Amino acid sequence: MRMSLRFAIVIAIVSLLPRPVFAQGNNHGPEQTLFRSANRERTAQGLPPLKWNNALAAAARQHALRLAQQDTLSHQFPGEPDLAGRVAQAGARFSTIAENIAEGPDAESIHEQWMKSPPHRRNLLDPQVDSVGISVAERNGALFAVEDFSLAGGALSLQDQEKVVAAQLQSRGLRLLNYTDDARRTCALDNGFAGNHRPSFVLHYATADLQELPDMLDQRIQTGRYHGAAIGACPSGSKFGSSMYRVAVLLYE
Repeated sequence: MRMSLRFAIVIAIVSLLPRPVFAQGNNHGPEQTLFRSANRERTAQGLPPLKWNNALAAAARQHALRLAQQDTLSHQFPGEPDLAGRVAQAGARFSTIAENIAEGPDAESIHEQWMKSPPHRRNLLDPQVDSVGISVAERNGALFAVEDFSLAGGALSLQDQEKVVAAQLQSRGLRLLNYTDDARRTCALDNGFAGNHRPSFVLHYATADLQELPDMLDQRIQTGRYHGAAIGACPSGSKFGSSMYRVAVLLYE
């Protein structure tokens, strides 16, 4: 997950509860100002505009309220799900996720700060994302803004899902084996293995973010025992929720 920095904007805060600033239906609200600004920058760079995503906006809204309540910037507060968890709980399905957060006096200055910050600018101009949800919460005149970006995962085929996981495994030095049928048959099981090429290790998992490998899998790979892998994706079904992908990874020595 890409992280953001708090901008150096000093504002005196008194003990007032934050309130959300909803822009849907208000073309001049701060959320719509940030949305239009993001797409203006993308158009200027020859990139396709971002689509508004209500699930991302709902996740951003909950986090923006927390930022204002805590009067600080963080991508995750104690007891709060991480970005992928928040977005999944809101009902979004994705293969890539990123977030910008900021505090400032108005939407225009917040967007300007994001564009001057390399990590935030990369998120805004990332060609690998296609959707965004934005929310702004106000506390005593200060605006706390959250932009959640994603590559929507609803259109990903099983093969596309496998490619995302395969890239993560290859980046860790594993060779991809042509045992996809075995891996897909294995994925359809709750546990165990099905197929003709028995692996040394099998992991079944469900995830909202295909670009993050489970810690258990990473730890196994880091032992250096395994040199090949096969990946199989399968329909998640209602058991895992509409925001989850279902994957099986087979490791071979």
